[in-house]
Amino acid sequence: MKKDKLLMTPGPTNVPYGVREAMSRPMIHHRTDDFGLYFSCLNKNLKKVFQTDNPVLTLASSGTGGMEASIVNCFSPGDKVLVANTGVFGDRFVKIATAYGLDVVTMDIPWGKGVNGKDIEEILDSEEGEDVKGVLVTHNETSTGVTNDIQSIGEVLKERDCLFIIDAISSLGGMDVKTDEWGIDIVVAGSQKALMLPPGLAFVSVSDKAWKAIEKSTFPKFYFDFLAYKRSLEKNTTPYTPAVSLVIAASQSLNMIVEEGLDNIFARHKNLGEACRKAIKSIGLELFAQEDMASDLITSIKAPEGIDIEKVRKILNLKYDIMIAGGQQHLKGKIIRIGHMGYVDGFDLIKTLSALERALLEVGYKLELGTSLTAAQNILKY
Repeated sequence: MKKDKLLMTPGPTNVPYGVREAMSRPMIHHRTDDFGLYFSCLNKNLKKVFQTDNPVLTLASSGTGGMEASIVNCFSPGDKVLVANTGVFGDRFVKIATAYGLDVVTMDIPWGKGVNGKDIEEILDSEEGEDVKGVLVTHNETSTGVTNDIQSIGEVLKERDCLFIIDAISSLGGMDVKTDEWGIDIVVAGSQKALMLPPGLAFVSVSDKAWKAIEKSTFPKFYFDFLAYKRSLEKNTTPYTPAVSLVIAASQSLNMIVEEGLDNIFARHKNLGEACRKAIKSIGLELFAQEDMASDLITSIKAPEGIDIEKVRKILNLKYDIMIAGGQQHLKGKIIRIGHMGYVDGFDLIKTLSALERALLEVGYKLELGTSLTAAQNILKY
């Protein structure tokens, strides 16, 4: 019997039925009152989820497009930026900034470890940190399972003349991101993670401080010109043809998020993260991320000695219809990653752990069936 694939990955994630239904509605024209109703509802709820009073722009792109758009709008050729490189997606910020000719100061953090305000402050107070115009950080580094301490970084940057830009592509809607309170100038989010949508949309919040920098930027830009999006947003529309069906779906998913309540959502994800980590350790597996900065949205697990972890992942996918993620770049074949973000509850985690135990047994790892399930269920509340 063929079942729907359970996506326990860092994205794309499971999409609720109501969101899928909204996306399948008949096409409407984007310059109509009907579209305007969906768009205005989405924009109102985006501000709530971003926890900001500032505009949130909607782009038809992946999260990476939002990252690139933020760089090209906020800076000019030769500007110096500091990037905290804690994994694949921190490195993506480095690559984008370098491609546009920025002077990039890179903090190379060992994969599996995180960064906090004190680390950033030390660089900014050094000769290397002079004239830095922006600090770029990935909030939730899905390649390693680490969450960086953006709140403490925001405290360090509040009184400094530089922008604070974060990649919250996977974290927004699953973990607390107090955009205004923490002094974050640009927050980039993606649709296909905790926001429970298919890929295809990026959302970008922009502070007053960032708008001043944007007005001075000399990089050429057209499709991703934030000023064009701002002017259109004031008229409750978009400058170019939007992804209409995705916008309709997003209005539905954001309604669901607001109805559940951000505090409830953060508590659910925190509980899932704690349960998953406890379960993994109960069967003798080792976590990859430093535990005091471990993500509530994804758990990274080291491959046991002598075990083909990619074969384990394949068994989960083909035999049990559960997709988890492998390692990226030099971590390929060395870790697996279990996502527990968005439209996921404790029963989904229990199902995944059960399949993981059986797959591990199949490749020769020794464990007692049910151990991780008991450990998880002693913690799970959702």
